[in-house]
Amino acid sequence: MGHEQVVQTLPTAGMAVIGVGTWILFIAFYAFFGFCLATLASKLGRPFGTSLVMALIPVANIILLLQLAGKPWWWIFLLMIPILNIIFFIIVWMRIAEARGRPGWWGIVICLVPIINIILFLILVFGGEKASQVSA
Repeated sequence: MGHEQVVQTLPTAGMAVIGVGTWILFIAFYAFFGFCLATLASKLGRPFGTSLVMALIPVANIILLLQLAGKPWWWIFLLMIPILNIIFFIIVWMRIAEARGRPGWWGIVICLVPIINIILFLILVFGGEKASQVSA
């Protein structure tokens, strides 16, 4: 392999490393937030094991959120409608925040304010306040 070929493959190798690193980071964050959602569900009275499975499966995690908020499963169709989905996600997160003993406006912030939403979500999950039960 000549010098020119090595120089030409370096950018490709660098891009591969970035791509693999991005996937590893994505999977780590997905698993962590799935664990957080399952922990939140267990604090609201659902079994951790089944909640973890639901939290890690796309679409099933939305159904889990709806169950935690005490909303019917068919709301998932409302969550697929652009703009309307923002309103319904706010309602869902307001109910979940209230179920954890936090003010309902946390649901608005969780849906609309970047960075702060992650902090409030983690407080909902790992905060020590006693949860009230939501019937699913």
